[in-house]
Amino acid sequence: MTLAQERTLASRLRADFPILAQDVHGKPLVYLDNAATSQKPKAVLEALQHYYECDNSNVHRGVHTLSARATDAYEGARDKVAAFINAQYREEIIYTRNASEAINLVAYAWGLNTLQPGDEIILTVMEHHSNLIPWQLVAQKTGAVLKFVELDANQAFDLEHYKSLLSDKTKLVAVVHVSNTLGCLNPVNEITNLAHQYDAKVLLDACQSLPHMPVDVQDIDCDWLVGSGHKMCAPTGIGFLYGKRDLLRSMPPFLGGGEMIADVFLDHSTYADVPHKFEAGTPAIAEAIALGAAVDYLSGIGMETIHRYEQELTLYLFEKLNQIPEVTVYGPQPNADASNRAALVSFTTGAVHPHDLSTILDQSGIAIRAGHHCTQPLHRAINAQSTARASLYFYNTADEIDTFIQSLKEAIEFFSSIFG
Repeated sequence: MTLAQERTLASRLRADFPILAQDVHGKPLVYLDNAATSQKPKAVLEALQHYYECDNSNVHRGVHTLSARATDAYEGARDKVAAFINAQYREEIIYTRNASEAINLVAYAWGLNTLQPGDEIILTVMEHHSNLIPWQLVAQKTGAVLKFVELDANQAFDLEHYKSLLSDKTKLVAVVHVSNTLGCLNPVNEITNLAHQYDAKVLLDACQSLPHMPVDVQDIDCDWLVGSGHKMCAPTGIGFLYGKRDLLRSMPPFLGGGEMIADVFLDHSTYADVPHKFEAGTPAIAEAIALGAAVDYLSGIGMETIHRYEQELTLYLFEKLNQIPEVTVYGPQPNADASNRAALVSFTTGAVHPHDLSTILDQSGIAIRAGHHCTQPLHRAINAQSTARASLYFYNTADEIDTFIQSLKEAIEFFSSIFG
C-alpha cells in the first residue's frame, strides 16, 4: 500500500476523532504529541458513555443484571487485550492504573522478594523514568546493582555492550521496546533470548510499541510486558501488566483489599488466583471496558496496516527535517523502510530553546512536545538539556507534516531575526 493510498485511510479515520476537527489559535489543529497521549475515537468515547448510562455497577460482586453486564464487559476487555498481544492465557493480563503502576507491581511483588545483595539488574540509559526509578528503589532496599546499556554510534541500543554486561549475576533485564525520545526499535527478541541464557527475567516497556505495531509476547518470550491505555486510543487511568501465568502465581500480592482475596480471617487471609490477586479494590471499570473498545478499533484497522503507514510517514518526516540545516535530530536515521525506528523524532534547532519553539508552533495550531520527555539521564548522554519532539499516529497525514515543516522553518527564521 502506497503512502497516497494510506493517506486516504488516514483521512477517512480522522472523522472518528472529534477532537481533531478544531482550530487552535485560528488554525487547524495539527496534533503531533502522540507519544505523550493519543486521541480517542468515537467508539471509545461511546463505550465510556454506554457503561455509565446503561451498565454502571460494580463488577464481580453482584448477581443482578447491571453487575452481570458490567462484569461481562470488564472481563471481555481482558480477553481482547490478551488476544491483542497474543498472551497464552487471559489470566496473564492484570489491569493497572497505568504502565508505571504495572512496573511498580513487578518491582515490589517480585523484585523486593527475589533480589539479593549483589544481584544485577540491567537497564538502558534510554529508559523512561517509570522504568528506572522503581528499580533504583528496589536496588536501595535489596542491595541489588544497576547496570546500564549505553548507546551505540547511531544513538541506538548497543547490543555488544549489552552482551558484555550479562553474567550469572544478572537477574533482570528491564528494557524499553521503542524509545520515547530516540525512536529506536530495540532488538527485544535477541535481548530476551540472551537474558534467558543466564536465567534472567525480562520486563518489556511496550508503551511506545503497542499502539503502533504488532507485538507478540509469545514470540518475544518476555516474562512481563507493560502497556499504557492512553497511548493506544484508550482513556487515561488504565494500563495493564502481562506476565507469564506461573510467574504471576509465584508472586505475592502487591496491594491488599477487596477483590484480591479468597478467604479472610482476623489473623490471616488467603488470596485469589491471578489475575484478581493483583487487582485490589474497585477497579477502573469504565476505563477497562473502553480499553477493550480501543483494542477492537485498532484491530479493525490492523496493526500491520498502521505500522506500514507510519513507516511511510517516518521516511517523509525525516526527508523534510533533514533539509533544514538548523535542525539536529537525535536517534538513528531511518533505514530504507524505516523498520529500525518509530514515527517520532526528537530534535533541537540551534540556540532556540525547545519550549520557545513549542510555544511558537502552538500559535500555528501545531502541538508538539518540549522538555526531557521523562528521560533526563538519556538527555545527559546525548548532551542535550531538552529536546522538541514530534510524534505521529495513523490519523496524521503527509499534509500535516508539510504544515509542521513550514511552521518550523518560519519559527527558526523568526528567532534568527531576533537573536541574529
